[in-house]
Amino acid sequence: MFTDIVTDHWLPARAAHVPEEEAFVVVDPDLPDNRAISVVRVEDGPTIVAVSAAHAERIGVDDGETIPADEATTRIAAAGIPLNDPDHLFYLPLEEQQAIAAETHGIHTRRLTADDAPAFAEMVAAAPAHELDEAFVELDHWLVVGTFVDTRLAAVASMYPWGATHLADLGVITLPEFRGRGLARVTVRALSAEALARGYEPQYRCQLDNAPSVALAIASGFRRFGEWTVIDF
Repeated sequence: MFTDIVTDHWLPARAAHVPEEEAFVVVDPDLPDNRAISVVRVEDGPTIVAVSAAHAERIGVDDGETIPADEATTRIAAAGIPLNDPDHLFYLPLEEQQAIAAETHGIHTRRLTADDAPAFAEMVAAAPAHELDEAFVELDHWLVVGTFVDTRLAAVASMYPWGATHLADLGVITLPEFRGRGLARVTVRALSAEALARGYEPQYRCQLDNAPSVALAIASGFRRFGEWTVIDF
């Protein structure tokens, strides 16, 4: 369903035949401190536990080991290591990528540049502060697309390359008075088309309990790959 960019990033080849109820351990000495423990529960697949060497010793696991999935998180908790709340990981299936690449968008949805700074600033001033923090949409991100209603910037989606990968993490926000019109969906799909044309895989993350964001991901053509939890650093 998903491209090799997605599956190769999250699923080691060594874990190809690990059953759904099991966790496969990867000890990676190059993990940064803020990802020194990473737990990915793949939809209809195994759990992948990536840990630094120091944390592997603390929780008592070895590279290449397979343990029950529930036991992995139990060991982490028993070692007194806090984890953040998990995120959904959504990606575009191959057939949806083809559809997005073939779409055209109206003149009101387009790439944003520095020339759009006044319109972007007006939108930021009108948006709820907590939603801006959660969305993490910035005009100086790698790619930015906006949708206008008349002269007002009503919805914006932006993304940036995720570390050294070809995944592009995206955020999106729509002003409250313009919701319910499908503006976020068209903006996300236009942004995704730009990323795909550059050889990047759009990545949509959100908290498990963020029902509106989950609904937008699905409406925009994304499908759930799994859920991801990292150390609370």
